[in-house]
Amino acid sequence: MTQQATPDTPAAPDRPGALVVRAGSAEHVPLPHGGGFDLLADGADTGGALGANRLTLGAGADGARPHFHARSTELFHVLDGAVEFSLDGGMTTVTRGGLVVIPPGMPHAFGAAPGTTAELLAVLTPGVDRFGYFRALGRIQHGLDTFDSLLPEQDRYDVHFVGGADAAAWDAARGRATPGRAPSR
Repeated sequence: MTQQATPDTPAAPDRPGALVVRAGSAEHVPLPHGGGFDLLADGADTGGALGANRLTLGAGADGARPHFHARSTELFHVLDGAVEFSLDGGMTTVTRGGLVVIPPGMPHAFGAAPGTTAELLAVLTPGVDRFGYFRALGRIQHGLDTFDSLLPEQDRYDVHFVGGADAAAWDAARGRATPGRAPSR
């Protein structure tokens, strides 16, 4: 990843230069269902303006279980496939070209629709350094770490996991009967 000023507008000392991430240069965090995260921009890369990643999900794979962001607005642009979203307890499916914007505090979850793969661009603003969170998710998905290791980091990454009715509704919508299940990946 390269942060650089554009030729016509050099970076001023009080603001970061433009961030340029060339195709294929982003760190890739693989997931076991054949998908993965491409870590495009962390909060520190953009002077705290935003964070961005590209997520590829295998057929029917969860992207994230119910959670909310206390400080960040999250934008999802569906680049390919179909994605099921739980938004404040209601379910909706968004297909290629669709956009979802989630305000701070709203519980949400998402995953590739059953039988389909999906690719999404996710942008959070303001930017929080969250690359460590995505790396941890990769380790958890591969069985190299436990979900409980993320619980003390909820404030740091502004990812607050939700249990109860939101988690139960998500599990039911995704065809899982897991009463009493703790919030998961």
